[in-house]
Amino acid sequence: MGAGSAARVTIAGVSALESLVESFDVPAGYLDWARFGPLSPVVRAEMRADAELLGTGRPSSIDLVGARGGEARDLAAQLLHASSDEVVLQPSTTFGLMHAMFGLKGTVVVPAQDFPSVRVEAHRAAAARGRLTVREIDTPGGIMTTDAIVAALTDDVTAVALSVVDFRTGALADIAAIRDAIGGRLLIVDAMQAFGVVDIDWSAADVVAGNGYKWLRAGRGTGFARFSSHARERIAPVLSGISGMAGDATSLGAPVARDGAAAYSVAPSDPLAASRLAAALREVQEAGVAEIAQGVRERAQGVMQLADRYGIAVLTPRDAHAGIVTLVPEPHDAPALAAALANHGVTVTARGATIRVSTHVGGGADSLQLLGDALADAAALRVVAVEFTREELGAEATSGDAITIEVGDILEMPDEIVVLDDDLGLDAEPPSGEILIAVVDPAPEDGARDDVAGDTTES
Repeated sequence: MGAGSAARVTIAGVSALESLVESFDVPAGYLDWARFGPLSPVVRAEMRADAELLGTGRPSSIDLVGARGGEARDLAAQLLHASSDEVVLQPSTTFGLMHAMFGLKGTVVVPAQDFPSVRVEAHRAAAARGRLTVREIDTPGGIMTTDAIVAALTDDVTAVALSVVDFRTGALADIAAIRDAIGGRLLIVDAMQAFGVVDIDWSAADVVAGNGYKWLRAGRGTGFARFSSHARERIAPVLSGISGMAGDATSLGAPVARDGAAAYSVAPSDPLAASRLAAALREVQEAGVAEIAQGVRERAQGVMQLADRYGIAVLTPRDAHAGIVTLVPEPHDAPALAAALANHGVTVTARGATIRVSTHVGGGADSLQLLGDALADAAALRVVAVEFTREELGAEATSGDAITIEVGDILEMPDEIVVLDDDLGLDAEPPSGEILIAVVDPAPEDGARDDVAGDTTES
């Protein structure tokens, strides 16, 4: 534990998972965990306590906080089901990926639409050392599949690298299947959007690079990487710095790299960052990754159900996801949806034509309620064009008249009603409010009818 004041107090009869859920103190409506995870109370307390210790100047206090690096490394190793000497702390996920890519040779297969860290570091290493070739593969929708990887494999491929959870679509890669498919080649994964909230066998990957500033709620600077023995045999520690060398500051020349994953280190880690990471990992370990993962999936499925209810397309695979749900509203609905989300205090990431909603195990019920209210308001403003004949609306109506009806009355209209917007069928739950329709003449005997559709007003 830390300096003492940060210790978690578990109330009798309350599980560690319930305690974790209750610790989420961000305002309702925060659904942007894939962008940034606000620091947990335990992490904040641990950081403050250790900062005070560092302020004393006492060697014992400095050494105590300096030991946080070992604590964080050991906890990460336990969650990865690896030995501690396979794990090394890093400033970020990208630093871990850089060590992997710059030490590789041969050909590495990477996704064309994945988060840039994997792809960019591979290209940088190829350009700098001339020992690596990068093969990008593009798939429909940008979702990496085992079949797509297999199709890209040739004898010169030495490694495959990808994100476990795609930041854009939320798709969860099947790294066990990929491991089986690529044989003895190295599997390098970016675990940023998965670690701590996905229950998988991390030993399927040879290199796992992650960070604690999103789903772990540990803040930036809390990166880590695992290099298996197989990876260490194939990846040279070319970026190894003073903390990755054997010996100490008095050593002359260029000392050899240290044994284990410690070789893939440039400089000593920040003890306060390590303190934050250790506190966050301890929370996850106590609550249980499997239990957290189940809760995150259930929250994400709740988002999908809301999207379905209000006719918004979901890009994220229903059967392979973690906490990210990517929505794809119709272009003409996007402005109203963006305004509704802002008005209801819902924080998400809008990127291009998509809206990324990312929900965690805690703070979900109130946030999902706000999201549902926002989607309902946006649906109420959706443009729906319908047309009726004079007979369907009543003898009093004449051609060219405009009549305002309650949207709910649509369900009571005759089956001949033509709903021109596929987003709202007659068997769908209608939005609240009113809609303006136009009256057209009855269809002639030959079956043709006037091609007239009414303008609509917002409810």
